[in-house]
Formats: sequence, C-alpha cells, structure tokens
Amino acid sequence: MRAATLTAFGSPLVVGEVPDPEAGTGEVLVEVLATGVPPYAAEVFGGERRYPLEPPVVPGVGGIGRVAWVGPDATKLKVGDLVWCDSTVRARDDALTPDITLQGWSSRGEGGARLSRYLHDGPFAELMRVPTENAYRLPPGAEAARWSALGVHTIPYGGLLAGRLEAGETVLISGATGNLGSSAVAVALAMGAGHVVAPGRNRAVLDLLADRFGPRLTPVELTGDEDADRTAMTAAADGPIDLVLDLLPPRAPSTAARAAAMTVREYGRVVLMGGVGMLGGADFALPYPWIMRNSVTVRGQWMYPRTANTGMIRLVATGALDLAPERVTRFDLDQVNEAITWAAAHGGPFDRTVLVPGA
Repeated sequence: MRAATLTAFGSPLVVGEVPDPEAGTGEVLVEVLATGVPPYAAEVFGGERRYPLEPPVVPGVGGIGRVAWVGPDATKLKVGDLVWCDSTVRARDDALTPDITLQGWSSRGEGGARLSRYLHDGPFAELMRVPTENAYRLPPGAEAARWSALGVHTIPYGGLLAGRLEAGETVLISGATGNLGSSAVAVALAMGAGHVVAPGRNRAVLDLLADRFGPRLTPVELTGDEDADRTAMTAAADGPIDLVLDLLPPRAPSTAARAAAMTVREYGRVVLMGGVGMLGGADFALPYPWIMRNSVTVRGQWMYPRTANTGMIRLVATGALDLAPERVTRFDLDQVNEAITWAAAHGGPFDRTVLVPGA
C-alpha cells in the first residue's frame, strides 16, 4: 500500500510504498477514505509539541474508512461497512485504569507507549489496522471527507459529557475562537445548552460565531486583563454559569484559563481539556478557598469515553449537529505536506483540512 511516513521530526513526510498491515483476532482492516489534518500537525511533526511519536511512523488521528477485513470475533461489523475509526485505543487488560494511546499520534505513560509500538501506524495511508471496538458504523450515505470532522467534534463532546452538561444550562467555552473551541460551541448547542458564552480575542471570529448561532450565543472580546475579562464574561452570561470547558492551546497564558474558570457559579463544574502549561510558562492555579467554599468541581479530561463516539454519530446523523456549513479542503496522499501547511494556515472555526488517501 501507499502511505505517508514521518521518518524524523523536522523532516517532510515521505510518500511511498510500505507493507500492508496484517490484522489479527480482535482487529479490523480498514481502507482509509478520509482523515482530518489538525491545524497543529506541523508543530507535532516539527517536534515543537514534543509528542511521544517514534519515527518512522505513519501518523494521523482517526479517520473514515470502509472495512476490508474483519476478525473472527466480530459479530456485527462486516466487509464493506462504512466506519469511523476512533484513534483513542485503550489496553484491554485493566478495565479500571487502562493505558491509552492515540493511534498514530500520541500516548500516555510507558504503558501507552508500549501500546503505541504495537498499534504504531495511523490513517495517513491507504489501509489501517484498528481494534475491532474502535470501528463504529456510519450511515450508508455519510460523506467521508465531511464526516472526518468527528475527529474534532468528539473531543469537546467528551469534555461536555465529563462536565455533565444538561439541557438549558449556560456553558462558557474558554478558547471559543479556536478550531476545537468553536467545535465545542456547536456541540454544546447541539446537546441542548440554553446559552453559550464565547470569549476570545479575535473579533472577526466572535462575529462569525454570533452570526451562525444567534441569540443563544454571547461573544466576549477579551482584553488580557484577568479581572476585567472575568467581569465581562460573568456579565455576558446574564445569569449563573453552570459549566466552564477550557480548550485553550499551549501558548495561552494561565491567567486566561483562570479568568474563565472562576466565572462558574457556586456548585458549578470546570472541565480542563486544553494545553495550558504544556510548552512552559506559568501553570494553571486556582485559589483553594474559592474551590472549597463554592463547592466547585474541577475535572481534567483527556479525549473521551468510548460511548462518546456513538453519541456524536447520532448528533450528526439526526442533524442536531450540522456539518454542512463547514469548509472542507481535500488533499490526496501525494499532497500530504501541502495539506499540513494548509491546515496550519487555515485552522479557524469550522475549517477542515482533509487527506483522502484513496483518491
């Protein structure tokens, strides 16, 4: 098969022939039709983000494909099924605290690294081997390139599930003008949030969000002054903020994350999914007395539970989350390096850069 391989950090990906993956029991082989290229992919492949990838590796993070082979333990999947391949792979030998790897992308701890060495390669290829439980059937008419946005939307969906978002609640999305943050806005409203507060420093993006989502969204232009920004976000909610979801990127200052978190009401919930502190700088810190006296729940969430995949597919299939307005730019496998460059320059709200290996 043909694949795009990262041979060394800082080098362009190399497209060429590599051996076909061989799937065994508990696995499926998938013909990759479409996979999203994250806006920060160039930072990963350049080594700036220090992801624990081990070159040479066929990278990528999830994708849409068609089942080419199923193992003998599969009871519902069959050859020809259109599927979403979730990159979040969990070890099967510890149900309570399983080791996790993001196939072809990242991992957590030594156990995750061991799992990554076994399921080493991702979807920047014509074929991919995935665990049976990571292949989710899609509606027959799903457009592969557009549905590859599941790789974006399922992440904030996992955060909103972790925060126990309920219909009618007010949620503040910290980092709302980014690629993941704008997705969180759309997903929160699709889940029934009554009001979304969307802070950010990009006025044009804030206006875009306001135009798309109407009166259920209130944009807040941030100044960088922690106290002033907290006051503005609190006022914009026009009532208690039930949940704060933080998706700020690694370069964001911890003061911005704290300003947003401390808008939450008494007995409210804060979910942390961003990258604050990952590239150095001040760490995120909240006052102990504020957390304790206001009975605030603060939770970290990396990725999402397996059930989130099914829930997200339902949101899209029913039209609760509309993918039609998203801007999809397609590249074939030979254009993988151009796709990475394009994604870095077009990482705004609802911009999707998609690699189509089977083109």
